[in-house]
Amino acid sequence: MTDSPAAPTAARTPTPVDAIAEQHFDAVMQNSPIEATYLGVDVRQDEFDDFSPQGYRARADLARATLAQLNTVEPQDDIDRVTIAAMRERLQLDVDLHEAGLDQCDLNVIASPMQSVRDVFDLMPTDTQEEWATVTRRLGALPTALEQWRGSLLASVDADPTRISARRQVKACIAQCDDLVGDKGFFATFAADARTGGDTPLPDAAQADLVAAAQRAADAYADLKTFLANELLPRARPEDAVGREHYQVASRVFLGATVDLEETYAWGQEETARLDAEMRRTADRITPGASIKEAIAALGEDPAYKLEGTDALQKWMQTKADEVMDLLDGTHFDIPEPVRTIECRIAPTHTGGIYYTGPSEDFTRPGRMWWSVPKGVETFGTWAELSTVYHEGVPGHHLQVAQTTYRAELLNRWRRMLCWVSGHGEGWALYAERLMTELGYMDDPGNYLGFLDAQSLRAARVVLDIGIHCGFEAPAEVGGGDWTYDKAWQYLSAHANNDEASLRFELDRYLGWPGQAPSYKIGERIWMQLRDETAAREGDSFDPKAFHRRALDVGSVGLDVLVEALRA
Repeated sequence: MTDSPAAPTAARTPTPVDAIAEQHFDAVMQNSPIEATYLGVDVRQDEFDDFSPQGYRARADLARATLAQLNTVEPQDDIDRVTIAAMRERLQLDVDLHEAGLDQCDLNVIASPMQSVRDVFDLMPTDTQEEWATVTRRLGALPTALEQWRGSLLASVDADPTRISARRQVKACIAQCDDLVGDKGFFATFAADARTGGDTPLPDAAQADLVAAAQRAADAYADLKTFLANELLPRARPEDAVGREHYQVASRVFLGATVDLEETYAWGQEETARLDAEMRRTADRITPGASIKEAIAALGEDPAYKLEGTDALQKWMQTKADEVMDLLDGTHFDIPEPVRTIECRIAPTHTGGIYYTGPSEDFTRPGRMWWSVPKGVETFGTWAELSTVYHEGVPGHHLQVAQTTYRAELLNRWRRMLCWVSGHGEGWALYAERLMTELGYMDDPGNYLGFLDAQSLRAARVVLDIGIHCGFEAPAEVGGGDWTYDKAWQYLSAHANNDEASLRFELDRYLGWPGQAPSYKIGERIWMQLRDETAAREGDSFDPKAFHRRALDVGSVGLDVLVEALRA
């Protein structure tokens, strides 16, 4: 194990380009208290973003102003050149989305203001009475934030009725509101369970203020449900597909690159077929002669892969994350000491997802892996989840995000903390899963089948996402012709083995968040190509640890910028 990273011998002198990036970072933090919470920046932590039309316009104006500033400076080194290219690509997309009216009409089941306004409370510190007072004030500000967002949705639809979300998304968001209200809803239980450090209850007056603010927040989501049902749903479009023009823009947002959609659609089908064949061979290793589903059923009954209860799940996650940290440090990665800490937690929500949140800049809040366990689920199969732990933790998102955050001597804060491109980030996380299989940590046939099953899901959604939204012909295995929801479900359930509720949510996610789901496999494809190119170019001198260091030091940028930076 190394005691410290192989950092540059001297800190890099900040340049005029860095100054522009830092100025933009500070302005974004002022404009987005939610983003500031996620990044651990102490700015307006009892407030929310302005979700009114004026707020969206202000964000686009900031992007335009920074783009203009970038035109006034010359790069001083290669780091500057990457910063300029990355900022121009990201900020121009912000402007393009706003001018197309695609920013303030966003409503979907996973990543719209409806979710971010609630999710921010998961990351707020609650160790002291003062921190709980900040939480109380932010809860009190929540009704205004949702009211502003409702106004933006209506203004967007009034300006162009085609911008409205699909009925399926509106209905699913109505159902999500139900989980947040009532005596058993998030806000009521969040307030009732309030404790300071050492498990000390709040003083009676502070607790009463918190409960009242939580009730107002719950009432705001009840009002949102009424708005969605009575005002938005009757106007929602019946079709799920957004069309090729919209999809091409959305794909660029998540990739930082423009891909050949027809070629990628065909490649997705080929990759799905390849994984299916490999899963069949692996199933036979588990139970000779068994089908994939029969092998999965056998794994589900095998006590060697079974955990009972969320406490056991949390401990297993933490053990695996710490274990691989020790194994990879100094061999395939140089891991700085602050990055060696990752917290694994059970999330306070029950959506079924597993996700990662990065550390604060000073690492007083570590990087965290969260598991959102569905209500009533008490048994977990490690065979299906080990690759996900590698994906979200080490060497996946945690090494990627936390190590970049650590590089203050190298990168400005926009590069280290704010810029996030899904194709880069999720592509790296899939690359990390594959790396663990190459290093022999997934040799157990049960764990390997879990890895393949997760890969199959991600390949299938390349096909579904591109095919449905762009109107391509459906594969022959589901009858060809136009895509329908039933054909999409048939294809997904044939190539993924999650429970039905999880897969239904997955499909709703693709239908409402175009371009995001394929970014995982497309990003992985680029990462693998870059590593293989580098290995071929460097021959016997190729050092995986050095490659990983160079790659992570670029930060999360668009895939086109990444390719140019690493090839250079």
